[in-house]
Amino acid sequence: MVYRDGATVGDTFAVTLLLWYGGMIYHSGTGGQFYVCANSQWLKVTDPRIPLSAPAGLLYGANGHHDTPQSPALVVSLLTGLGLSSYRVNCTEDPTSLTKVVALAEAMQGTGITLFPVIDKGLQDADGTLFATEDAAYASGYTTGAGVAAALTPYGVTMIECGNELTRNPAIILPGETADAGTKAADFDNQNWPLMRGLLRGMIDGVKSVQATAKVGVNFCKSDIGASDALWDGFQPDGSGGYPLVRWDITTWHNYEGDGDIFAIGTDGAGPSFNLPIYCKARYGTPFMMTEWNSDPNQPLSHRASYIPSQLAEFRAHRTTEAFQASMIYELDGGTEWGLVDDAGTPVQPPYQAFHDYVAANPDS
Repeated sequence: MVYRDGATVGDTFAVTLLLWYGGMIYHSGTGGQFYVCANSQWLKVTDPRIPLSAPAGLLYGANGHHDTPQSPALVVSLLTGLGLSSYRVNCTEDPTSLTKVVALAEAMQGTGITLFPVIDKGLQDADGTLFATEDAAYASGYTTGAGVAAALTPYGVTMIECGNELTRNPAIILPGETADAGTKAADFDNQNWPLMRGLLRGMIDGVKSVQATAKVGVNFCKSDIGASDALWDGFQPDGSGGYPLVRWDITTWHNYEGDGDIFAIGTDGAGPSFNLPIYCKARYGTPFMMTEWNSDPNQPLSHRASYIPSQLAEFRAHRTTEAFQASMIYELDGGTEWGLVDDAGTPVQPPYQAFHDYVAANPDS
């Protein structure tokens, strides 16, 4: 059995291996099944030491917006000039956004650049109020997911991210610095949780109703393993289980400099830091994408220029061990606050050159 400070931890028996790896405690027994200790509960995982590799070709990318003043041709030119191979852009089924994203998808055909749309849909209905039920959220998500997939599938789009920082919606995340990390399911609102679960399930099912082989991603923030585990295993924040599972093909994450190093991220200040991609590899067995990242915007541009290559080097080092498939900086056209270029496409220096030079010297192969 496994003990901590003289007392048993959860329900364990016939333990043959106790393992500390990537900042987390794992164990396995005579049956060979591995478990990880998360908030004093043992969750099923694979052996975290087994490498998981992602295919090359998507590691370097950037974010953009459907309402950018840049033309699709200019966006393609800027991405090509930087050596980037993926472009994440927000949309819904609303023609105002979807028509512009379709134009981007059309412009990227044959360029070697993968368009990665994110369905940026919230938890409110057409009247601006929270969905009344999980079924209502599911139905709305399904319509949106199917609409986006139907419009973009003819242009070779095969990956779609469902939802954008929904775990950070004020109706979902509880207030307070401790809850803000998201490492425990109890950090989230129990009453509204089913609305997010229904919306995510609806979007995923809607996308796959149009393109059954599409790869869907769901994104989380900071150290939101409390949210990702609860959705994956069908649990409510109050610990009750047996609810519909949310399953995704790509684990996607958002992590900015102020959130901490994703490979050694904090746990509410109540424990040591841990390697989040290793945890996700063991728990979900899917490729991992960092679909938003950047340095502290309050720091000078020279700081961003040094931060960019250091982060890219970390990401690249984990492609064949934690299936770290893609990183998409936020953002391409964000000007001096966030971007690599301004609205006109003029490079923001020195971050632009730092990004360009790292990619040129370290091909994604």
